Amino acid sequence: MTGRYNTAPAHHKDTVVPSPRRGGARGAPAHRRRRRSRTRFALVSAVSILVLVTSAGGWIYLKLHGAIAAFGADGISDSRPAASSKGQNVLVIGSDGRTGGNSGFGGGDENDIGRSDTAFLVHISANHRHAVALSIPRDTLVDIPPCKLPDGSWTRTQTGAMFNAAFSVGQTLKGNPACTQNTVEKLTGLRVDHTIVADFKGFANLTEAVGGVPVCLPRDIYQKDLDPHRTTRGTLLFAKGEQTVSGQRALDYVRLRHGIGDGSDLGRIKRQQAFAASLIKKVRSQGFTPAGLLPLADAVTKSMTVDPGLASADKLLTFAMSMKDIDLHHTEFITVPWRYDGNRVAVVEPDAHALFSALKADRMTDGKDASGRTGGKPTAAFASPTADDGVSGEGIRVAVHNGTTAVGLAARTAKVFADHHFTVTSTGNADGQDHIATLIEYGPGQQSQAQTVARLIPGAALKAAPTPGINVILGRSYADESTTGATTMPSATAHDARSADDGLCSNLSYG
Repeated sequence: MTGRYNTAPAHHKDTVVPSPRRGGARGAPAHRRRRRSRTRFALVSAVSILVLVTSAGGWIYLKLHGAIAAFGADGISDSRPAASSKGQNVLVIGSDGRTGGNSGFGGGDENDIGRSDTAFLVHISANHRHAVALSIPRDTLVDIPPCKLPDGSWTRTQTGAMFNAAFSVGQTLKGNPACTQNTVEKLTGLRVDHTIVADFKGFANLTEAVGGVPVCLPRDIYQKDLDPHRTTRGTLLFAKGEQTVSGQRALDYVRLRHGIGDGSDLGRIKRQQAFAASLIKKVRSQGFTPAGLLPLADAVTKSMTVDPGLASADKLLTFAMSMKDIDLHHTEFITVPWRYDGNRVAVVEPDAHALFSALKADRMTDGKDASGRTGGKPTAAFASPTADDGVSGEGIRVAVHNGTTAVGLAARTAKVFADHHFTVTSTGNADGQDHIATLIEYGPGQQSQAQTVARLIPGAALKAAPTPGINVILGRSYADESTTGATTMPSATAHDARSADDGLCSNLSYG
């Protein structure tokens, strides 16, 4: 499984702008563990949105225009991965904030704006028949890029920070989502087309609106399993086997960690993914009638915040209807390749980059091409399979360097640029041949030109440099895609994937 990598010692770099961190993994002080244990069901709010995203009932939003709130887009980074012309990536964030009446479910300070204790990056394939929900563990060590503060200033990049801290850097409910979106784009190299934030109050109402959600427990669960600080086992909360839960019991189910599998946060993600799959299946089984869908949509939209691109009923309608052909078998759940780094989680490379590259190329867990291209081959020799052939490089000068061991890669790529009327100033090898991702460096005033370059290499990272010029340093992911026209997910990730129509009691934990 993806999580079974050797644990390496933690190496945490100092951050320039500290951000609030609630909780942590094993080894955190007792008062922090107790506070965090009350907030462990944030994923369920994210699931609420995922249900409607895959339900083909988007027309119901026409009745709900007034319930849709948007966050500010001015905090979204100017340096972003290139956009895809066909598929979409939707970031679904589960907030554990206590505002708006949410403290009644989790306790705590009712003014607490919360963290992103759960995040799904939902990739909808270009052929609109497949969806992959990628879980990013809350304790994952990442770089948090500059985020906008309420006073208009921007923070400095934070390195070695916990992923869920990004949601707190913006310091406001409408500023936080943009910072998490920036962080996900930096981590994955995937352009986030839409971002949706939901809270757990809306989810509790949703689970009741559908009449409960079927779940499965591998053993009896007692109060002490939910609260390990108890001195006695307490009463029985869940009996072993299949059962249906809603409201507070649904929240208790997804926050449960101790006493099942290895008792870790990562093990809990497995059950949360199973819960999401079961909820989607339950909604679909009830059919898509106005009477059935209106209470569900009402419960969700009253407790969610979206990016401006979705902040109207008609926009949500268009978005939801674009996914009407995705079925249960082609709705899958996976997790970023990971390993423990002390009491935190580290991203495993090169597996993670291979996974992100596979999603960019619309390769599913079974290796099938979901891009909609005939034959699944690139349209031009040595070009990225998702490159934009409508690019014109007139007036743009670019240097191309090979950061891999692939012989002749720089020269072949230079020809691709020349064919699109770029002026190639030089080719050669980079300082090192161990680059995983492709990097496009650009000088002052050349960002728009660099973005044009990136349209030929989707997923390349853009980086400002102090000296004039545009330099492309090719990484291994581009070498793989440019010679084969395809990339595949790591076998461990593919093996560990969960389909929305898998058995209720299967694959519920690590360990």
